Amino acid sequence: MLSRLLSRPLIPRMRLAQMAAHVSNGSPPGGTSLADLPKSWTFTSSLPPDSKFPTPDASHKTPRGDIEPRQVKGALFTWVRPEEAKEPELLGVSPAAMRDLGIKEGDEKTEEFKQAVAGNQLLGWDAEKGEGGYPWAQCYGGWQFGSWAGQLGDGRAISLFETTNPSTKKRYELQLKGAGITPYSRFADGKAVLRSSIREYIVSEALNALRIPTTRALSLTLLPHSKVRRETIEPGAIVARFAESWLRIGTFDILRARGDRDLIRQLSTYIAENVFDGWESLPARNPSDDGSDASTLPTGIARDTIEGPAGLEENRFTRLYREIVRRNAKTVAAWQAYAFTNGVLNTDNTSIFGLSVDFGPFAFLDNFDPNYTPNHDDHMLRYSYRSQPTIIWWNLVRLGESLGELIGIGGGVDAEEFVEKGVRQENADDLVSRAEALITRTGEEFKAVFLEEYKRLMTARLGLKVHKQSDFDDLFSELLDTMEALELDFNQFFRKLSNFNIVDLETEQQRKEKASVFFHHEGVTGLGNTDESARKRIAEWLEKWSTRVYEDWGPTGDDVARQVEMKKVNPKFIPKSWILDEVIKRVEKGGEREILDRVMHMALHPFEDRWGWDEKEEERFCGDVPKFDRAMQCSCSS
Repeated sequence: MLSRLLSRPLIPRMRLAQMAAHVSNGSPPGGTSLADLPKSWTFTSSLPPDSKFPTPDASHKTPRGDIEPRQVKGALFTWVRPEEAKEPELLGVSPAAMRDLGIKEGDEKTEEFKQAVAGNQLLGWDAEKGEGGYPWAQCYGGWQFGSWAGQLGDGRAISLFETTNPSTKKRYELQLKGAGITPYSRFADGKAVLRSSIREYIVSEALNALRIPTTRALSLTLLPHSKVRRETIEPGAIVARFAESWLRIGTFDILRARGDRDLIRQLSTYIAENVFDGWESLPARNPSDDGSDASTLPTGIARDTIEGPAGLEENRFTRLYREIVRRNAKTVAAWQAYAFTNGVLNTDNTSIFGLSVDFGPFAFLDNFDPNYTPNHDDHMLRYSYRSQPTIIWWNLVRLGESLGELIGIGGGVDAEEFVEKGVRQENADDLVSRAEALITRTGEEFKAVFLEEYKRLMTARLGLKVHKQSDFDDLFSELLDTMEALELDFNQFFRKLSNFNIVDLETEQQRKEKASVFFHHEGVTGLGNTDESARKRIAEWLEKWSTRVYEDWGPTGDDVARQVEMKKVNPKFIPKSWILDEVIKRVEKGGEREILDRVMHMALHPFEDRWGWDEKEEERFCGDVPKFDRAMQCSCSS
């Protein structure tokens, strides 16, 4: 695992960027304008910039056309401004995103807002003085489909600034996707097409509404004069998106590949102290013998404290690794519980913060098929729904390898000789052994946290109050097997179940009659199934489920209270691929605009029964997926 770890050349320590972060005043209650949001540039003032543009002013004075793709070394970002967008049209804004950023309602109607989210106005930068905060693009690498891809980076995403919501104290980094060529664009054009931008705009907010950790989308802007060549010529667009952090496992990958051990330490420290809430916020050593305790771990461990027995000594970098692992375990558990499939889980698409990030060929499952992948280029099913937990752990092992030297040195992590020169050859075997043992132990923790979170979510989705050990086989596994065999719609099953009255399930005949609620419009599907066999199989599961409901809710099943709780976690609306496809056609080809706001409104309130729109259209979007639109796939091109 770590055989190449010790063969890297030593790299001189990089100096910190000298630009001081510009911070404006706090926002008033009720929000403020985008222009007046409190802004900071902690990332760029804490980490080393591209040496070709050592200052923001050096980048700003460079003609935009002269900023081209190239290899960037010894740096974590490049200062680069968005390309000018001619006559941008603001197509949509997420009210929830506005609120969470602290932007006042109505600001989206101002010209200043529209120009800022199109990249035409740089907020916080004084061009005349050459001072202030300046946009940047990140440098990172990645393992794609299991192969090392080298330098990747923000090839079309440009971050504008960080902002902290005064009410929630959450800090976000605002970024424009589709804003133009950067040094990391490789052979691409730095643009994003409207098609993929609509998809990301809606799903980012939909996942957040489902309480699944995710990056967010503030706005969608059409670039009417931008024609982008993909499989065909398509209109260009920009998504203004934001996240607590845009750092990825791929950020560490590129540093490890280049032997930048000092930068790995500097980046790790930055993440602990600036992305998370400091070293003492990180989880303590797992108390179980093999690390498989899934319970919430205590925090407050002092920065320099070493925990654990000989051979398993854990320093602060191990605690940092544990935090990242546990976050990602919970997120992938949520994906599995709501049947969300990312489609392209490369290490550059795996978030340090544990967020769903970079939405390309994603999809929510229609019929439950664990082997489904929305990516039509994924012939080996590497990124299928079934494979997601395994792939996320594979990616986290790559992170463990990047952090391996810092983890493996244990209690000697701050020894001057180690910091400056690395481990002595005679101590190398001990370092590798300790690192591998700790990564393996953290793998047990990943599995435990994943399963615990998955069980919690599925228990809630089934309307139960507590999880019994027998539930996993009797209810979870049997339900998934039934869904797969009968080709039932995953999320619709839970919403329909939320409307059941227990009294209607007392007899076998009643249960068989209710079973048809879950069938597609065309009736029973799935190989070898008949109407009778399908009803019988669902009825048997409903009997087990109703028994558990009585156990948790009492002799009446307390239908009203239970149904209320179930509808809080089982969405009626999910932005399925066929819906997004229709929205794209109506916006791009038909010139419609209102449909975008309506679907976004539904995505932001997925647990409602009605949304105050056309009831027939609402029911169509929440109903059975058209037969020939199920299990759609798309490409990575966007």
